[in-house]
Amino acid sequence: MFLWFVQSFSSLLEELESRTTGDSHVYLTARTAAASFSAFLLALVLGPIAIRLLKARFRERVHSDSERLNELQADKNNTPTMGGLFVMAAVLLSSLIWADLSSRYVLTGIFVLVSLTGLGALDDWIKLVTTRKGLTVRQKLSGQLFVASVAVVLIWLEQRHQTFGTSLVWPLGNAAIALGPWFIGWGILVLVGTSNAVNLTDGLDGLATGCTIFAGSAFVALTYLCGHRVMADYLMIPYISGAGELTIILGAMVGAMLGFLWFNCYPAQVFMGDAGSLPIGGLLALSALIIRQEALLVIVGGIFVLETLSVIFQVAWFHLTGRRLILCSPLHNHFLFRGDHEIKIVTRFWIGSALLAIVGIASLKLH
Repeated sequence: MFLWFVQSFSSLLEELESRTTGDSHVYLTARTAAASFSAFLLALVLGPIAIRLLKARFRERVHSDSERLNELQADKNNTPTMGGLFVMAAVLLSSLIWADLSSRYVLTGIFVLVSLTGLGALDDWIKLVTTRKGLTVRQKLSGQLFVASVAVVLIWLEQRHQTFGTSLVWPLGNAAIALGPWFIGWGILVLVGTSNAVNLTDGLDGLATGCTIFAGSAFVALTYLCGHRVMADYLMIPYISGAGELTIILGAMVGAMLGFLWFNCYPAQVFMGDAGSLPIGGLLALSALIIRQEALLVIVGGIFVLETLSVIFQVAWFHLTGRRLILCSPLHNHFLFRGDHEIKIVTRFWIGSALLAIVGIASLKLH
């Protein structure tokens, strides 16, 4: 919207174009900052209103399969949930204002955001108004696969003729494997997997929110660099024309999550629910797929990966031996069972997430 307004004035556009960097015709860094700040303010403004509405109808019901976990988290009962609705609304509104809506990457990002928010909200709603535990595994996975398939096919159509556009790139040594049509299957796996990984991490007050802020900030930088020809050449990373516009959506997501953390920090006034965790993972994965940095996503989103692996290994170990590998999965519950205070667990996971984000960015020059 903002970009369209500026482009309506040709004389001003010429002046801006003479000073631009990267692919954007209008100050990309300034628009990213504006998107982040406006999303932050929107989340702060919408928060109290949304919390009151959610408190009246949608309250968390702690009912895991572990009785001990239910006891440890009993004080979270009746906390408003589905807060992801107002957070994603802030991201969407901010993106519509500041992003270039003619960009296919922006439109794909908005599609992923809206679709996964809707899917997550439906899952949350079923949990809250029925005795079921949300959508069935098949229903939820089918929805995620559909969204991922559409998004990844759009990326493939856009990038199949670009250099490294559909190649699997390893940041160390700049090695690349051309995936060709196999990119579609790989991309679907990455998007669905990341979406579920963030969902698994969202179990303690502020945990997934803080980790998202660090990982999202890293990908704001990465998408900007990969969309800037000069910087991409300097860092010897794939240059993806137009990818810079993704910084607007990611910047808005980081800003909105900062606003949400205001209400979600311990003791949480509201939980994001699947309505927030699913689209967050989807947007992180989408950006990694577009700029061909899935390997860096594993590093930057290492906390999400670790939480997911803890569940996989726990289940596998129990089937093999009949015993538990850790006290309770996902990993943050292991420390909760061990007696660590929730604030200590969350803060240490945040520290790990911040360090991994730094390592991910720093690895760009290790070749």
